[in-house]
Amino acid sequence: MKTRKSTTLKYHSSPSSPSVSDIATTQQQNLASFSNMARKSSLFKQTLIATAFFILAIYALFTTFFHTPLPVSDTVSPSDDAADVSSVEFPERRADGSGSVGKVKVFMYDLPHKFTYGLIQQHGLARGGSPVDDVTTLKYPGHQHMHEWFLFADLAPPESDRLGSPIVKVADPEEADLFYVPVFSSLSLIVNAGRPPGTGSGYSDEQMQEELVEWLNGQEYWKRNNGWDHVIIAGDPNALYRVVDRVKNAVLLVADFGRLRPDQGSLVKDVIIPYSHRISAYTGDFGVEERKTLLFFMGNRYRKEGGKIRDLLFQILESEEDVIIKHGTQSRENRRAASHGMHTSKFCLNPAGDTPSACRLFDAIVSLCVPVIVSDNIELPFEDIIDYKKFSVFVETTAALKPGYLVSLLRQVPAEKIIEYQKAMKEVKQYYDYTVPNGTVNEIWRQVAQKLPLIKLMINRDKRLVNDTRLPSGWGFLLLLMRVVKFAIVEGFLAYVVVE
Repeated sequence: MKTRKSTTLKYHSSPSSPSVSDIATTQQQNLASFSNMARKSSLFKQTLIATAFFILAIYALFTTFFHTPLPVSDTVSPSDDAADVSSVEFPERRADGSGSVGKVKVFMYDLPHKFTYGLIQQHGLARGGSPVDDVTTLKYPGHQHMHEWFLFADLAPPESDRLGSPIVKVADPEEADLFYVPVFSSLSLIVNAGRPPGTGSGYSDEQMQEELVEWLNGQEYWKRNNGWDHVIIAGDPNALYRVVDRVKNAVLLVADFGRLRPDQGSLVKDVIIPYSHRISAYTGDFGVEERKTLLFFMGNRYRKEGGKIRDLLFQILESEEDVIIKHGTQSRENRRAASHGMHTSKFCLNPAGDTPSACRLFDAIVSLCVPVIVSDNIELPFEDIIDYKKFSVFVETTAALKPGYLVSLLRQVPAEKIIEYQKAMKEVKQYYDYTVPNGTVNEIWRQVAQKLPLIKLMINRDKRLVNDTRLPSGWGFLLLLMRVVKFAIVEGFLAYVVVE
C-alpha cells in the first residue's frame, strides 16, 4: 500500500503533468471564455431585440400619425349588400398576370415657347444672332445637354410615327398616367454662360425658373397630385437650382445627385440619364495595336468641390511617358483632338468634376476606350440592365492619388482583357446614343415607366394622410423610413462586431 501511495504521489508531482493550480487556472479561463461568449450572445440578442422594437416604434408612429380613418359614411357595414362589393371594377390584367394592359401613357405639355424654342433664340442672341419671326424653325445648339431636345423631339410627332417606344403619347391629359414638362432647363442655364458682364441678351435663368413654377402652379393636373405624376428634365447639375424644392415631388431626369439634397433627389423616384456624347463614335475593329496611348484625358483641369482631384491627378500623371493628359475646354478643335485621343488610347480617365459624373464617360464608351472611373460617389444610368464592371475599371480616389499606382495597375491589364472590355462596350453603346432608334431615348422612357407603380402608391397614400406640415410626407417620409431602418440594422451589426 505504501508503495502504491508513493507511486501515486510521484505521478501527480511529475513535471510533465498539470498541477492542481494549473487545472484551476484552466477552469477559470474556460469559465471566463464561456461567460464572455454568453455576454456577447446576450448583447447581440439585446441589440436585435432593440432594433426590432425600434422598427416597430417607427411603424407605430407611421400608423398613428399618418393614417386617417375613413369617415363613417365611407365604411362598409356587415349588412351592406354583397352585390355592391362584386360591382367594384379592378384593373384588367395581362394574360401572364404581370400588370395592367397597355403601355404607360404620357402627356407632354404644350409649354409657352419661352420655355422651349424661345430659349434657343435667347442662346443665339447672346452670341450675336438675330431674332426670327418663327422660333420653331430654330435648331437646338449642340452641347452635352442635348438630352432635353431629344426627349422633346421624340414626343413632338404624332403617336403613329413613334414606332417601338416603350410609352404611348396621348393628346388628352385625362388619359395620361404621367405628364412630361419639356422645359429646356440646361440650355437656359448656359444662355449667358461665359458672356462678359454687360453683354449678351440680358436674359435671366432665375427669372425663367420662377416663371416655370408659376405656370405649373396654374395647371390643373399639377395641382391635382402635387406634381408627383410629372416628369421634369434637369440634366445640368445646376439646372432649376433655384426652384428644385418646389418641383422635387416630380420624377427628375438628372445626370447625378451632386447638387441635390437627399430629400430632393434619389434613386427611389428619379432617373439617372447619360449626357449626350460629343465625340464621334469609333467605327474600327476591336484591338489594341492601333491604340498606342495607355491612358488619355482631355478636359478642364481646375474644378470645384469634388473635382479638385483632377489637378492632383494632373500632377501625378502628366510626366508618365505613355499617358496623355491635357487641359482643354469645349470647342470644335478640342473635340476633334479629344476624339482622336480616345480612339487611339486603351484607357480613358474619368475623374469627378464639379459633381460626380462627367460627359467624357459616355464619350469613352462610344470610342471603345475603357473608362477608368475615379469618382467614389458616382451614379450611373440604367444599372438595372447594365453591369459597368464588365467594361470599366473603378479605382478609389485614395488609391488613384498614390504616385505610380494607376499606371502600374493599367499596364498589368492584358490585351485580351482590353478586347473583352471593348466587346462589352460595343454591346451596350446604343444606350448612350440619343440619335439611334431604340437607343437612349427609349431607355429613359422605360426607366420612367417603371416608376409608375410607386408614383400611384404615393399619390393614393397622400390622399388618406393627416395634413400635418410638422411631419415629413411623400417621398421624404419614404426615404426617411428607409434610412432609419437601415441605420438601426447597421448599428446593431456594428455593436456585435465590436464585442466580437
